[in-house]
Amino acid sequence: MNPGQTYLSLEEPSNADHLWRYSPWKKVHPTGNIKEVPENFSQPELSLFMLDGSKAPDSFSILKESIMTKKNSYSDPVSMNFIDAVSSKNKFTLKVNNNTILKQPVILKINLGESNSSMNLTMDIGRHCQFELVTQIVGSAPWFGLIRNGEIGEGSVINDVLVGQMNTGTLMRVDAINIGRDAQVKAGSISSGSERTKADLRYMMNQNGGNLRVLGSILSANEMHIDHHVEIHHEAANTYSRLDWHSACGGNSRTIGTGMLRVADGAIGADAGQLFHNLLLSEKAEADSIPELEVSEHDVVGCGHGTANGPVDEEQLFYLEARGLNPEDAKDALIAAFLNSTLSEMGSELLHQWLANNLQDELKSLTT
Repeated sequence: MNPGQTYLSLEEPSNADHLWRYSPWKKVHPTGNIKEVPENFSQPELSLFMLDGSKAPDSFSILKESIMTKKNSYSDPVSMNFIDAVSSKNKFTLKVNNNTILKQPVILKINLGESNSSMNLTMDIGRHCQFELVTQIVGSAPWFGLIRNGEIGEGSVINDVLVGQMNTGTLMRVDAINIGRDAQVKAGSISSGSERTKADLRYMMNQNGGNLRVLGSILSANEMHIDHHVEIHHEAANTYSRLDWHSACGGNSRTIGTGMLRVADGAIGADAGQLFHNLLLSEKAEADSIPELEVSEHDVVGCGHGTANGPVDEEQLFYLEARGLNPEDAKDALIAAFLNSTLSEMGSELLHQWLANNLQDELKSLTT
């Protein structure tokens, strides 16, 4: 069966599943009719360039085709098959040759335009690469579906940041990434624009020595509903992961973060942990965090999780105001510092400065 037929053969996902508990599939589906697979989704406009605006090197390219790579077997079949079906004409591969080393970040800009859009992107990243990639999603599409699947090659050191800056609409995102042997990956997610975001991010660590940090800086305001589900699967020995997720919620918005760390039997020496922090900026804002652990191996370095919610600290506000800041600027400074704690960990100083500058307008929207 093709992906559309496979999707239609599946049952509606249960709200008992953490993936769909807070954002039912019917509300994420582009038409609301879950038995429909819409056709003729538009192809987004793609541009690939260096941070300084120059052309990306030939060793780093986007191809209008899908190169088969190893699949992540833990991905949710409903969202994966649906986006795959509506992206049948919009399949691309991000091809990075072995030993590609770049000194400045690469920007992959995805411009959606104003109509429903979708994209299936295979990540074919070679061995022993070192680079930073920012995937920036912009536009006013009512709905955008994105699959990113593939593998980070052996020994590569990659900072991979996705910035969701849709003006309106719904972003449905699925990541299914395999971490290669001794690869070091920072996977950053920044959500700041869409009215509704549903992300299902799953990482497979089935090669020895993989090192993964998953980082989130989430900004929600007005009536936004931002829902991220993250799973990290430790299957090989001596793998390391940390999930650190910060959400700042204002207005009537709601953020959800669900995390699952699975350590399989045989993953000797695994070290896994996750922390969710939520900053509530209004009485009506809501944040939910659900960290989970499933450990089947007894010989591990450590496995832990935690979560914390709270408003802006009044003592910290008083401290800043006592040193000359007005109340509004003091609050803005604390919000920026809260989000910056994960933003600054996503990559180099050069990348961090670009991200911070790029998100200034969104930061202001949290307190207006």
